[in-house]
Amino acid sequence: MMRLQKMLPAVALAAGLTAGSGSALACQSEGSFGAWLQNVKAEARAMGMSQRAIDSALGNVRFDPSIVKKDRAQGVFAQDFLTFSGRMVASYRLQHGANNIGKYRDTFARIERDYGVPAPVLTAFWGLETDFGANIGDGPTLTSLATLAYDCRRPDLFRRQLLSAIRIIDRGDLTARQLRGPWAGELGQVQFLPEHYVEFGIDYDGDGRVDLLKSRSDSLASAANYLQHLGWRRGEPWLREVRVPESLPWEQADIAIKHPVSQWTAWGVRLRDGGAVPAGDPPASLLLPMGKDGPAFLSYTNFDVYLVWNNSLVYSTTAAYFATRLAGQPKVSAGRGAQVLSLGEVKEVQRLLAARGYDVGKIDGIIGRRTRAAVKAVQLQLGLPADSYPSRRLLAALR
Repeated sequence: MMRLQKMLPAVALAAGLTAGSGSALACQSEGSFGAWLQNVKAEARAMGMSQRAIDSALGNVRFDPSIVKKDRAQGVFAQDFLTFSGRMVASYRLQHGANNIGKYRDTFARIERDYGVPAPVLTAFWGLETDFGANIGDGPTLTSLATLAYDCRRPDLFRRQLLSAIRIIDRGDLTARQLRGPWAGELGQVQFLPEHYVEFGIDYDGDGRVDLLKSRSDSLASAANYLQHLGWRRGEPWLREVRVPESLPWEQADIAIKHPVSQWTAWGVRLRDGGAVPAGDPPASLLLPMGKDGPAFLSYTNFDVYLVWNNSLVYSTTAAYFATRLAGQPKVSAGRGAQVLSLGEVKEVQRLLAARGYDVGKIDGIIGRRTRAAVKAVQLQLGLPADSYPSRRLLAALR
């Protein structure tokens, strides 16, 4: 239960912010929950959903303040990559993942033929999201979605999810009673948003309905269908661990910058075992999740898909790394030993950058996209290695 529970995927956030339904006109600041709920029911009827499905979905929902509290208290991705991946890519997940790949070999082979996504990639998501379907959550999904849609933080996004949940009931995939999951409203073994359930869910076992809670084949095929939609490229790599020289144009180490592998080779980037990066690889970015002295990877266009599944860099890097482990690669190297700032120190860096006029987003101790961009800009300004990762040297300079 990782993806939405801790950070919304960028594609969903974008969808919510551009919703044209007019739903932003109604949230808790605009009236009572009961009146708001009547408005949702009217919208569902206007969208052609049956009264039976609407009544079943919304007849017993309530506003739950504890859901809002949980939504405000997210922070697991403040952990550094080695800490987070060390915890999440545990030996039991590696063993269970390998066992599942073997056990369901025929299903994975069929999915790869149909969608181009290999078994290790799907298995890693399956393991991280729900421990291979063992922990899909048991909270009241409809109450969660109604609460988050009524809350004024992201009403458009979650109203879309609530309406999609009603659609799931209306088309007969699940009953209202079966809609159970984590507090943020995701569903099933790969933790789909209801909107994605409706759009990308596949009846892969042929029983006439999409069941992402109990059907393994439906869940894995739906994940592959979604990844293909996001741009997954058949037969291409997603992540390769590399080692980097002590000197390199560090400002080029950015997931937004891609170079041919010949350029990375010319700059001294080698595979983890010292071999050359395959010349036939597509252009890649140099990903340094903990800066120039930590682990290093070449990330490819397929890795960009991970960042849409979940826009947290530490989660996406962990999921992609997990998939490489399941594909036979060794445990990640710690590099030369990166400095790891405490949560308080990262927050201080963010505050100092914000004081200089940089947009770091929320002061939360998470080294996210905007914080990394601000760090890189200041590193360039100060003549420090511009690896986009805050160090104690940078903190001292900012102070």
